[in-house]
Amino acid sequence: MKIGFVGLGKMGGNMVERLLKYGHEVVVYNLTKPEIEIAVSKGATGSDSLVEMTGNLPERKIVWLMVPSGKPVDENIKGLAALLKADDIIIDGGNSYWKETKERARKLEKIGIHYIDCGTSGGLWGLKNGYSLMTGGNKDAVEYSFPIFKSLAPEGGYTYCGTSGAGHYVKMIHNGIEYGMMQAYAEGFEILKTAPFEIDVEKVASGWMHGSVVQSWLLELAVKAFREDPNLESIKGYVEDSGEGRWTVEAAIEQNVPAHVITSSLYARFESRQKDSFAMKVLAALRNQFGGHRVVIKDK
Repeated sequence: MKIGFVGLGKMGGNMVERLLKYGHEVVVYNLTKPEIEIAVSKGATGSDSLVEMTGNLPERKIVWLMVPSGKPVDENIKGLAALLKADDIIIDGGNSYWKETKERARKLEKIGIHYIDCGTSGGLWGLKNGYSLMTGGNKDAVEYSFPIFKSLAPEGGYTYCGTSGAGHYVKMIHNGIEYGMMQAYAEGFEILKTAPFEIDVEKVASGWMHGSVVQSWLLELAVKAFREDPNLESIKGYVEDSGEGRWTVEAAIEQNVPAHVITSSLYARFESRQKDSFAMKVLAALRNQFGGHRVVIKDK
């Protein structure tokens, strides 16, 4: 198939390369030119604007958006809506909030444009291994676009989740689960690191990759990180969150579902960004006040 592709960041650039590898024609657009030039060097057709990109697409057009959630998605949809016609397709492969996805689909439906949400997992390894894809939207439009999904996903890695918003909802929960898994690994390895033994965490993690019930791709990545930097001395314990963990917790609250682990893992990320938590100061002060427990004075 011939498709347009907007957004050539770490994920987008690799996805374009994989599509080209599987015989698709890809017309690319990005806000900055170096990424366009890289894609062109690998076989894509470059363009300097949405107008030029869509002008190079066939009668029924498919445009894949791989841009940050929120305003960038809305800006591109606004530009494309003026260039596409009824029955054309926009695929949002980023981590958009599912409620916003439903509203965008509703607005585009009024002018006959199909809006498919496609949760995309696989990170930097997707180029080689393929991407787990979770789609939502008009089923006919999804089926028309299936050759694209088939090329991007590995065998068994593609799922049609339901009507508009379902793909991004499923990806949101996927990321919430990921938060909890990562937090469990992080806490476990710290307990190993501080144990009353000389434990080589890299060797332990490597051993767990063979026959253990906790083996996973995340554990494999932990092994890689430990091999590169055994004590992780080159990085700070500062962890951002993409927003999907927050949305998962919000969904749990709205649906009255207890989500202790995911919620706790999100709060742990907040805590990692505090240089000197006021809450921890309050705890220390209260312990000192009621029990005379020792407090640590700054710089001493």
